[in-house]
Amino acid sequence: MAFGQLKGNQGYAGSAIPSSSAFLDASVTNSVNNANFGKGMIYPRADLSVMVLSNQGTLYNASNNPNRFDGMIVFNTATSGVAASGATQGTLSRGFWYYDNSSASPTGGTWRPFITSATDPKFNVTNAATGTATNTLVDGTQVYAIKGQFTTTAGSTAVTITPPTGITSMYGITIYKKAGTGTGNGNKVVYARDLYSYDIATGAAVTGSQSISVVYPQDTYEYILEYLK
Repeated sequence: MAFGQLKGNQGYAGSAIPSSSAFLDASVTNSVNNANFGKGMIYPRADLSVMVLSNQGTLYNASNNPNRFDGMIVFNTATSGVAASGATQGTLSRGFWYYDNSSASPTGGTWRPFITSATDPKFNVTNAATGTATNTLVDGTQVYAIKGQFTTTAGSTAVTITPPTGITSMYGITIYKKAGTGTGNGNKVVYARDLYSYDIATGAAVTGSQSISVVYPQDTYEYILEYLK
């Protein structure tokens, strides 16, 4: 008779193995707190930037993968880019990653890093054309952010905010003034976190709301635009 559990390297009674919640127990001894005993597991190494989950022809069998790889753990060796299958939280870095998938598709999940001392959960927003992937998803869709500037020539509520590459809709915006930016005397504060209107084709924007508008003195301002692709 064969059982699904496996126990190794110690002399526990085999009759208790099927009753254990652990499918694998590699304990060396009853003295589990003895620092001189124990074994570690080397997890499978994978390059998530090229590893695919569903594009494997007949090798992918839905009946054999009812959870659609939800909970899969690998030691990722890629140091940049995004996963070949599924979405990616941020960008790939070396270390342990797990697949979080509650969708009905094997590629509908998101690879997320285990947070360790070597994994920085922060993201640095820049003005790169591709935008910076944030740690926010909306209905499973990645939110990106991009940093930019605009300059006003007089007190105005209408400004031009360059549309980032691939934008389909705006998620949020923060417009602020910081020390050392521009030549005017604008206060070093946040000016607005909303827009009355924004044209993703032309970049034309009106700041504020229907009841109150934000007026900008002549100066150069910074903004962080969060958006969906």
